[in-house]
Amino acid sequence: MEPTPTPPGQQLDAAHRRRRWLMFLFWGVIFGTAAIGNVLTNRIDADRYHVPVTTWHIVINEVSSPLVSLLLLPFLLMACDRWPLHTDTWRRYVPYYVAGSVVWCVLHIAGMDLLRLLGYTLGGDRYDPGNLLLQFVYEYLKDVRTFFFIVTLSHAVEWFGRQMKGEASLLAEPDEGVPVEPVDRPERFLVRKLGRDFLVATADIEWAQASGNYVNLRVRGRDYPLRSTLAALEAKLDPAVFVRAHRSYVVQLAQVTSIEPLDAGEARLHMADGTVLPCSRRYREALRAVAAGAEPAVVRA
Repeated sequence: MEPTPTPPGQQLDAAHRRRRWLMFLFWGVIFGTAAIGNVLTNRIDADRYHVPVTTWHIVINEVSSPLVSLLLLPFLLMACDRWPLHTDTWRRYVPYYVAGSVVWCVLHIAGMDLLRLLGYTLGGDRYDPGNLLLQFVYEYLKDVRTFFFIVTLSHAVEWFGRQMKGEASLLAEPDEGVPVEPVDRPERFLVRKLGRDFLVATADIEWAQASGNYVNLRVRGRDYPLRSTLAALEAKLDPAVFVRAHRSYVVQLAQVTSIEPLDAGEARLHMADGTVLPCSRRYREALRAVAAGAEPAVVRA
């Protein structure tokens, strides 16, 4: 069976992935320079105050902590994607991050002690972490600051990225008077980008893709994230124009140029701009049925 091609921007779009890699590299530099700086300053202090400690002891002690933090970093960045902090979500998600800071500290201490135990053993010495409760309190007072600095910076970078990209929303229903357009069948979406508001016609949306807590609206080659579920958006779109093709995609029929069947009942949708999107077996027949009464541009398999 020929596999369904991976659609563009699956779950995380390219810009988001680039920002995440840059965040990882940024913290890699921060943790790495901190480790090197701590090794040098501890070596200097040991020589200055005649403390009998070998350099390899200092290296193990100072490198183990940032190394474990760097290994835990991808999971924290994924948590930031899973629980984004917005004005309407932060009260619900902040307790998750508080609990996550405790988990981070416990994993950090466990990983750090294991690395030190291994390093000391290989060096022919014995590592004693001391009182574990006191160690947790001491490390947590440091870890909680690092943890929330990472969380804050991660969300700040994503906020700036959304401002650069533009974030869509439904036109709000006025407090008084009749709405400008039907709220249940919006003709336009409001896109806010770099402090300016733009109106995007619903008819210009080529497809919509579920992406975490957002739905990306594809309009003329650009994606505009809308804070919504795909099911909620689908309920507001005209079913004669927009059809579900996959659990992660709703497409505008007029933008589909052909439906290419695959094995096991799946299909590929060839879009007008050359993009290929997946069509699952569950939605293929329904899409074909609606397409039968659509514009002639749709080629049925």
